[in-house]
Amino acid sequence: MFNLVDSRRIVATITFEVPERLLVVLREKARLEGKVLEELLSEAVLKYYNLGDPRLKAEIYLKLCEKYLREGEKLLKEKDYVQASEKFWGSATQIVKALAADRGLELRSHGELHSFISRLEKETGDPDIRRLWQSAGMLHQNFYENWLPPEMVEGNAEDVKKLIEIVKNMLKLNKY
Repeated sequence: MFNLVDSRRIVATITFEVPERLLVVLREKARLEGKVLEELLSEAVLKYYNLGDPRLKAEIYLKLCEKYLREGEKLLKEKDYVQASEKFWGSATQIVKALAADRGLELRSHGELHSFISRLEKETGDPDIRRLWQSAGMLHQNFYENWLPPEMVEGNAEDVKKLIEIVKNMLKLNKY
């Protein structure tokens, strides 16, 4: 099923059924690689069809960032702070991966994400990048431990939104 989102791009929502065993395997692979299922499958399609265009990869990550941001906002309104925490973490990782992809880089681990953030802080001279990223990391930890009070989840979610805006402005995609 394809939906026209705006006059410049077609965005697809594809639904397909797979055996539960395959879904379990794919989810585990995604978990082990620190990815979400959509990211794992998008990368597999790009690799299989040899579509290594960095701008295309960056657009995929940007779309995932926007999707997780919307889902996180919805979960906050529903007061599901644990799930919201993970969606905001996911949106932060996807925008960082979008910028890396936009520069022809691929980040494959939490360590590589943290190193790239450190590099961005040095490159821009803006310590807020690191501070805002650390707020995202606290949300990721909260998903597993559920120890942050609601006000902190909401505050850290706001930090993630600020981080996304800063990093989005660094994307070359926005300049075409």
